[in-house]
Amino acid sequence: MIRLFVPDPLSAGFAVVPASEQSRYLVSVMRVQPGAALLLFNGRDGEWRAVVEHAGKRDCALRVEALTRPQASPPDLELIVALVKRGPLETIVEKATELGVRRIRLVLTRRTNADRARVERLQAIAAEAAEQTGRLDVPEISEPVKLQTLLGAWPAERRVMFCDEAGDDPAAEWGGGQGRAGPVLETLQPGEGPWAVLIGPEGGFAPEERAALRSLPFVTPATLGPRILRADTAAIAALTLWQAALGDWRAFRP
Repeated sequence: MIRLFVPDPLSAGFAVVPASEQSRYLVSVMRVQPGAALLLFNGRDGEWRAVVEHAGKRDCALRVEALTRPQASPPDLELIVALVKRGPLETIVEKATELGVRRIRLVLTRRTNADRARVERLQAIAAEAAEQTGRLDVPEISEPVKLQTLLGAWPAERRVMFCDEAGDDPAAEWGGGQGRAGPVLETLQPGEGPWAVLIGPEGGFAPEERAALRSLPFVTPATLGPRILRADTAAIAALTLWQAALGDWRAFRP
């Protein structure tokens, strides 16, 4: 069944007029007719069944009927990711949404190879991913800030899993869980409060950034194996491992 994310309040009997792009999708692509059923969610009121009341050439109107699922939130996990090129960044946002991240924070580091991001476009990608995966909320995406600015105001109770490739620092042990950075599944321990996963740019973190991160009490360095991963691959791998260790994937363990 078609699912749409809408900003409107949802309750039985409410009328909803989809945004113009959503209306075009429903009318021109899906060719909905009056009486057709679909699902709506807004991140606050749960998921609701609605029906099409009007379907014109360019617009449509919906009527909310009944609650199908109460509101629920994914695990309290955030993603901090350095800006990368548009294609990989869009992939990261899409997959992070599919993997249950609550918030995506964009940061600028010494080696970021992009200096801006179309946050509105990224938010639309996140909404579409949430529609397709059955989520009842859409992660918030923040405007890019400098990494040191973000960490300077970081809440101490939220731990940061620092995915440290360590490949550019001869003084650091590289890969295989050596040194202070351990394998993810051995590093993450239950009961440690909310978390964030930190992914660097394609060129990796600069040595001074790595040193600063490792000095922070709320940061837990972790390796992602013996190979240097692209930023989008690293984000998917790290989030998957976190969900398996501490997130809602634990319910599906045999």
